[in-house]
Amino acid sequence: MAVVYPGSFDPVTYGHLDIIKRSRRKFDKVIVAVLNNPSKKALFSVEERIELLKKATKNMDNVEIDCFTGLLVDYVKGKDISMIIKGLRAVSDFEYELQMALMNNRLNTDIETFFLMTGSEYSFLSSSLVKEVAKFDGDISQLVPKEVELAMKEKNLIK
Repeated sequence: MAVVYPGSFDPVTYGHLDIIKRSRRKFDKVIVAVLNNPSKKALFSVEERIELLKKATKNMDNVEIDCFTGLLVDYVKGKDISMIIKGLRAVSDFEYELQMALMNNRLNTDIETFFLMTGSEYSFLSSSLVKEVAKFDGDISQLVPKEVELAMKEKNLIK
């Protein structure tokens, strides 16, 4: 069975990679789908996020990186997939993700959402937090893959 793991991944963190690695052990194929949301100001372009994800997952043979715009249910249906993976860190994530899962199921009753708890070592981690730490020259080396750290240095976001 193939699944879709959607997100902005701006930037990809070790928390995201934890969900990807664990999902790929449970499912035949994991499509990591980068959301292209033109109304949001992203740190990295969609193309850059795709490239960073490809580098971070290069040794994961059943992981595919893609992108989408619009409704997730339309993207998932277009891929002939019926399962969405969502990572959860805390109860606050669950409340939001439950609403999204219920809406997605309302829009297409064939699509289900599978919630996967992030490993406890990453339960605090978010892309927003990484950007905040980097903004104040904090050490992000334990939070993101080396490729992401280098890309943030290239953008002069960290020293």
